[in-house]
Amino acid sequence: MKKKTYTCVLTIAGSDSIGGAGIQADLKTFSALGCYGASVITAVTAQNTTAVTGIHALPPEFVQQQIEAVFSDITVDAVKIGMLANDAITEAVARQLSVRKVKNIVVDPVMVSTSGAELLRSNAIDLLKEKFFPLSTIVTPNIPEAEALTGLPIKSKSDMENAATTILSLGANAVLLKGGHLEGPKCSDCLCLSDTQGKPKMIWLESKKIDTKNTHGTGCTLSSAITAYLGKGYSLERAVKDAHAYVLAAIRSGTQYKLGKGYGPVHHFYKYWK
Repeated sequence: MKKKTYTCVLTIAGSDSIGGAGIQADLKTFSALGCYGASVITAVTAQNTTAVTGIHALPPEFVQQQIEAVFSDITVDAVKIGMLANDAITEAVARQLSVRKVKNIVVDPVMVSTSGAELLRSNAIDLLKEKFFPLSTIVTPNIPEAEALTGLPIKSKSDMENAATTILSLGANAVLLKGGHLEGPKCSDCLCLSDTQGKPKMIWLESKKIDTKNTHGTGCTLSSAITAYLGKGYSLERAVKDAHAYVLAAIRSGTQYKLGKGYGPVHHFYKYWK
């Protein structure tokens, strides 16, 4: 058998009809970073740059069937978990991944859209923590998601460190807590790892906030970029730092898009489009 010369990564998430987040953002990111992307769709959404107007969760049995189809035929180097929609789908995906030998699993705990739509039923949050955190290589919540996961208010960088440590204690192997919701001129993301003694180690990734409305799908894009880099064999710290740099460039370049009346997409292919 010939040695595989490419990286294959899988996204398990919801579909975004505007194409800027969810499955579509993940596949664009995988392609932009030189990976082959496969997908398992958990839910179909009707949305645009201003609102999510409808959500249709797929039957959990069919989500499971998609996972089985992918893993029975190809070798998957990394998996990104996005929108799971409800407890039945959460259970089905966790059950499938627990028996697969996937080295890299990135969990993006998608709960609420930018426009305020509920993307994960509240009764599935405990399941998410119980089933997926122990499987994860890294969990990538934003501040509202981290508050929901921990019950802690987050108003400062110190609060972010406390919340990240708490998520680590819930069974996650590493946490990237995204700080874009904090007030101030800088965006501060907190990478929380366990050091050699098992104690939390904080690495801060900071950048100046970009004045733009093209931020639709930034969380999906960041988590899928981390997934792509892990699948290619990067260390976790390097994968996070390179993914962070990729997303910043995609946000800056997103101003080329004049799409919609609300929050437009980032530019996943900024390196290739003239």
